[in-house]
Amino acid sequence: MTNLALSRIKSLPVWQGDISIEALKGGRTNLNFTVRDRTGKYVVRLGEDIPAHHVLRFNELAASRAAHAAGLSPEVVFSDTGITVFAFIEGKTLTEKDIGQPEYLPRVVELMRRCHHDVARHLRGPSLVFWVFHVIRDYAATLQNTASRHTGKMAKYLDIAAKLEAAIGPIELVYGHNDMMAANILDDGQRLWLIDWDYAGFNSPLFDLAGLAGNNLLSPAQELEMLSLYFKATPDSTCLHRYYAMKCAALLRETMWSMVSESISDLDIDYAGYTQENITRFRQAHKRFAGISS
Repeated sequence: MTNLALSRIKSLPVWQGDISIEALKGGRTNLNFTVRDRTGKYVVRLGEDIPAHHVLRFNELAASRAAHAAGLSPEVVFSDTGITVFAFIEGKTLTEKDIGQPEYLPRVVELMRRCHHDVARHLRGPSLVFWVFHVIRDYAATLQNTASRHTGKMAKYLDIAAKLEAAIGPIELVYGHNDMMAANILDDGQRLWLIDWDYAGFNSPLFDLAGLAGNNLLSPAQELEMLSLYFKATPDSTCLHRYYAMKCAALLRETMWSMVSESISDLDIDYAGYTQENITRFRQAHKRFAGISS
């Protein structure tokens, strides 16, 4: 917890009475804190724009407000440049293991469907498009420009990405969360909440589905259940082919996100370890996709 962050939080005009501040763990692009004052408990997020990661805070703020209006996310209590205060949700943060469990998977899929179809109705102002293949191409350029240790892999990854993009073909456009990590889903005992809208934007629904599966190690049977729940029908071979192509792309993007973070982030996080973890997940997914495509 830095003195600068503490000073910034203490100076906010939103507090009533004395406050107590505690750091929250887990943020990969932000500093996060809980704050108590005499009115209750809040979450404070500090983070500037990160153009290399396509994170623009005006977009995150608009998405957070729209998601609250849609009933998916906590209320934005206060915002200023580089800082946002949210109502605190008391509950359990889901884990990777939770996502595929029978008591959670249908509820998580329904939460995703509501995100895709309800949030845009409440969105105001300009919005971003999150197209994974543009992000991959931009990450490759960033890695080359920063003389990353991973630069030598870029030609191969860009070739794979081009083939995956062709395999996916035309898409349906919905409003995506685009960061379906278990840690971004809360259970308050009554309902689920979806938080952290850093990467929100219009996208194919396949990306959130692929992200949910790839980030949370769903088994093939759980993936099939997830897709059947989302589309309300058993997916045919064409749908599965497009989905597995997107899963590869989502894992490649997560891998390259970590590679870029190795070069640009000053947060105390083991990005190198996270890169290797995602390279392994991507290779496994791509091997499977190649097998079903041959």
